[in-house]
Amino acid sequence: MYENRSLSDKAWLVLKGIIMGAANKVPGVSGGMFAFVAGFYEEFIYSLQKINKKAFKLIWGGRFRTFHKYVNGQFLGLLILGMVISYFSVSKILDFLIKHYELYVWSWFFGMILASIYYIAKDFGAWHRKYLAYLLCGIAVGVAISFLEPAKENSNLIFVFFCGIISVSGMTLPGLSGSFILILLGNYVLLLVDSVNALFDTIANIFQWDFSWFYNPERIELLKVLAVFSLGSLVGLVSLSHLLAYVLKRYKKATYAVIIGFIAGSLGVVWPWKETKYELDATGNHMLDAKGREIIIGYDRFFPSDFGSETIFAILFVLFGVLIVLGLEWYGIYKKNQHV
Repeated sequence: MYENRSLSDKAWLVLKGIIMGAANKVPGVSGGMFAFVAGFYEEFIYSLQKINKKAFKLIWGGRFRTFHKYVNGQFLGLLILGMVISYFSVSKILDFLIKHYELYVWSWFFGMILASIYYIAKDFGAWHRKYLAYLLCGIAVGVAISFLEPAKENSNLIFVFFCGIISVSGMTLPGLSGSFILILLGNYVLLLVDSVNALFDTIANIFQWDFSWFYNPERIELLKVLAVFSLGSLVGLVSLSHLLAYVLKRYKKATYAVIIGFIAGSLGVVWPWKETKYELDATGNHMLDAKGREIIIGYDRFFPSDFGSETIFAILFVLFGVLIVLGLEWYGIYKKNQHV
């Protein structure tokens, strides 16, 4: 089932992991969608499905080489390596870009999602009534999620574990953004910003032979939260992959119809032209949470009325996003022709 990979293919797989990891961190964007468009979604799901009782028996028996081959370890290892690199590098760059060039970043991702709908739908085949119903269900769920009001932050470890399970939905189900779900659950900043930064700072401290963080209760609490969140993500990743592998084998076209609907519904999340709505006090000032951050309660979306340079650049970034997805498709066709 799995192909032998050249050195360039391995490097490209790490790069895919980097992009997938970055996409998972951006609210409204799904890493699974990138996997789908880049052509390795099914291999990703079926490889994760191999993490089962047999895999654990192989580890228990010390048959590590057989285990590595059984779970497609080279593929998963390189992909996960890329994701880890992304969380400490590319995702930080994305945080900076969203903070300073928000309109252009959302325009870019909007274009990518728009093109990915075309990419997945073009080879779907005949749209019977049954599949149209699945499509509409996917759109309805995607749109409904887009307009939900975010909850408040909750660091309870049981809830954090649940957040971990939910957050990996973006990796396994294209169109459903795990990071946006975390925003709705109120824990995006806690789990994907504060706790990741705490780990980054701790690693930097260890390299500097500085262990003062060990006596910092806030740092220890964040590391504990990150550990529980990571465990929940691992459990969710394996369990959801088993469910999706089962569904893909038996109801492939129906699953694809729902996925296309999810992706179409998620367009509302990444619509570039929107204003953030904050919770206000009696005097009209922005209310703050326990950590002094403004509390977001939703977004007002609108169509641009002023077609100045900013709007034109935003439209160009939409086109740029479209070209990136089409470029991935052209690259895939080129690689197939190389192997013929």
